[in-house]
Amino acid sequence: MSVSLKSFLASAKQALASSSRPLTLVVGNESADLDSLCCATLYAYFQTAATPKVPHIPLANLVRADLALRPELTTVLSHADLSMSDLITLDDLPSSLTPDETAWVLVDHNALTGRLTPFQSRVTGCIDHHVDEGKLPPGIAPRILEICGSCSSLVVERCREIWDSLKPDTVRDAGLARLAMAPLVIDTGNLAVVDKTTPRDVRVAKVLEAKLGNGFVRKSYYDEISKMKEDLSQMSLRDVLRKDYKEWHDGGISLGTCASPRGLDYLVNKAGKPDVFVKAVGDWAAEKKVDLLAVMTTIMAEDKFNRELVLWGISEVGIAVVKKFESDFRDNIGLDTWNGGVLDGNKTGYRRAWTQRNVTAGRKQLGPILREIMTKTNRI
Repeated sequence: MSVSLKSFLASAKQALASSSRPLTLVVGNESADLDSLCCATLYAYFQTAATPKVPHIPLANLVRADLALRPELTTVLSHADLSMSDLITLDDLPSSLTPDETAWVLVDHNALTGRLTPFQSRVTGCIDHHVDEGKLPPGIAPRILEICGSCSSLVVERCREIWDSLKPDTVRDAGLARLAMAPLVIDTGNLAVVDKTTPRDVRVAKVLEAKLGNGFVRKSYYDEISKMKEDLSQMSLRDVLRKDYKEWHDGGISLGTCASPRGLDYLVNKAGKPDVFVKAVGDWAAEKKVDLLAVMTTIMAEDKFNRELVLWGISEVGIAVVKKFESDFRDNIGLDTWNGGVLDGNKTGYRRAWTQRNVTAGRKQLGPILREIMTKTNRI
């Protein structure tokens, strides 16, 4: 196959709308960030090229209206001659679709959540760089769960042989390479954040740069995407909280996590004052009906990477989880009270805000820690 990404996505939409079954879908996690969206598209493209009789359909794990919350995606897609309208979202899934009519390949996660949970037993493959949640069916292929900065690195490694076998096409290859490079540079701080970058990420970046040629400047591409990702000026606080949101349920307890590319100073200033920010976070937690909510921020300032964490236990069991986390991991994660405790509170649940001295502990690390505490707490 030597077709453009745009033509491939158009064909995938037609396959989804047709009566032909079963369907093979490739989907990223529910936060639908660059890594998930780009990896789903890339893997589906290459696998369809390798097995045209089994088209793989890339699915963006969000409703179409929420694409507007991802201006950085518009930028990345434009470099591949694509637009938001080319993507396939949850809105495009036939309402009558049953698990038996599908096969699923997961990228950038290893367990389906939300409205896709009923399809978990139909997972036939997985490429991911997160902790194994133990929910994958036995005998699936591929089954790649390896830690690295970006899932894109794993997808490119897996599909490189297919890519190299395709008839050379400078325009197509540049689009594919830019699509793969975007999450790789964003997730590793342009390969500069030592604690997030692995040798695999560096190797894959070199492969992609070779595809892009001498005119490509990785730093410029990173800066362009980062600027768009960090622009939250047109979003409400609710939109900021839901833009990159993941939710887990363990031991009968629900955890919501919001990731922000801007720090707490920015978010509080956007709200106007601390109590308005706290109310927005509380309203979102109530809307999602979670027992505890985490807001995790990342800040890149003068090439220095920093993290902050707000953790709010709302229900009785959620409060217990936050207190246990605080007592057991304060020193390990290097939790220092943020801004004199202005965001802390005990009246409605138990809420704490910290800066993190251990900047390696992001959602990929803190999520499993909190979930383990949740499971143990509910046994008491």
